Amino acid sequence: MRFGHVELRVADPRQARKFYEDVLGFEVVAEQAEVFIWLKLGEVELLLRPGENVARSPSFDASPSNIVLYTEDLPGAQKRLEERGVRFAGEDQGCPVFADPDGNWFQLVDPEGE
Repeated sequence: MRFGHVELRVADPRQARKFYEDVLGFEVVAEQAEVFIWLKLGEVELLLRPGENVARSPSFDASPSNIVLYTEDLPGAQKRLEERGVRFAGEDQGCPVFADPDGNWFQLVDPEGE
């Protein structure tokens, strides 16, 4: 086996695409029927598909699943995302957390940091 991709339910994939592409820096790989948006960041592919995020949680630690983004420059990455409109909602284990507009939670982590 090998890892395939991650699928996220979003209310409007075309609108969500703007956040993932312009704010987080994902590359758009393909668009199917204008509602299925394939994105890539590094080696991981993400599919934005229409639907309701039924697992939407009010906080990172209450969410049943989270996406972790690695960076070698945690303060710099956080600052760049804030400049692009990301609002951080505190930290978990010393690493900043935020949600996308559809309530999918993310954490920024420096895997080499302490």
